[in-house]
Amino acid sequence: MLKREKKAPSAPEQAPKAEEQAIIEMHGIHKRFYIGQPNELEILKGIDLRVKKGAFLSIVGASGSGKSTLMNIIGALDRPTEGTYTLDGLQMHDVPDRGLSEIRCRKIGFVFQTFNLIPRTTALSNVELPMLYAGIPLRERSRRAKELLELVGMGERMKHLPNELSGGQKQRVAIARAMANDPAIILADEPTGALDSQTGRLVMDLFHTLHRKKGKTIVLITHNPELAAETQEIITISDGRVTGQEKGGGQLAAD
Repeated sequence: MLKREKKAPSAPEQAPKAEEQAIIEMHGIHKRFYIGQPNELEILKGIDLRVKKGAFLSIVGASGSGKSTLMNIIGALDRPTEGTYTLDGLQMHDVPDRGLSEIRCRKIGFVFQTFNLIPRTTALSNVELPMLYAGIPLRERSRRAKELLELVGMGERMKHLPNELSGGQKQRVAIARAMANDPAIILADEPTGALDSQTGRLVMDLFHTLHRKKGKTIVLITHNPELAAETQEIITISDGRVTGQEKGGGQLAAD
């Protein structure tokens, strides 16, 4: 069983509203590689990060800034060397490796620049795959996969293989797949990086729809300041440290 974070009781009138609760809390996150060796390398140097449930946040930084390393820790793909990380009430330090796999399957939907679709499998089967791992019965995962492909405008292409789809269509399938297990968080790593500007616009519009209509918490990793400006909050990372935090122009950013 995964251990949930113990919180001190508070008076009912002090209980935070749902939208104010943090789904991601990081304190003093460090990440080092080659520890104890002459070439020891510190990538993250004390990151503090708090993301509210239902937020649309962007993390921006140049290549080598540490944002991809941070993404891997947020997504339970890696562990910090030092610091504390609480994800949706779970203290990640206490979660065993097998538990991390469960978290990735059920709590986080990943969208990557390179799509990461299985080449010889239809769009429908690609979307079904996370539900297969989660043990969802065939009939239910087929129904939900079709529903999600319709949601992202790919209902007429669900029987097509990835090599029969354009880049934008592949990314929409990838977004549907990310939603398969109704995750608490969508983690998008440069999701428009391999797309032309018009197609990238369609993909960003889809993220806005998922945020607005489905209430998903979305963390966008990008080097593009124009895309970051569309989110509610912008976190800037440089040389492994948070160097800036500001509101973006996204809907509800002023809330």
